[in-house]
Amino acid sequence: MVISKENKDFIDSLIDYYISEAESYRQIAENFVPEIESVPDTAFGIITGCVYSGFLQAYQNQQQTPGLEDMQEFNQIIKERAPLIKKALLDPSKLQSNEKESENKDEQDSTENDA
Repeated sequence: MVISKENKDFIDSLIDYYISEAESYRQIAENFVPEIESVPDTAFGIITGCVYSGFLQAYQNQQQTPGLEDMQEFNQIIKERAPLIKKALLDPSKLQSNEKESENKDEQDSTENDA
């Protein structure tokens, strides 16, 4: 574990953001049909590229350069979160309903805790 907790949290928040905006990136990828073979794969590449750029920018802002171990750990984080990114790209309506269910559960839990 080489990446600092602060940078890991930042990477996680970037991934969460791009997952929530997956439909927008899918639409961007659709603009490249027929030049591309797979809209979801292209959108996935755009998203991971944006997260990677954010990761590098975070290091640059701290006047650091990521080493090999940082890059390997970053790749592992992306690999672990890849199924969620792909799911958001392949079935955005399901992701949105899951988010709403989660929000409703949080509200219920909060209400139950207040009682």
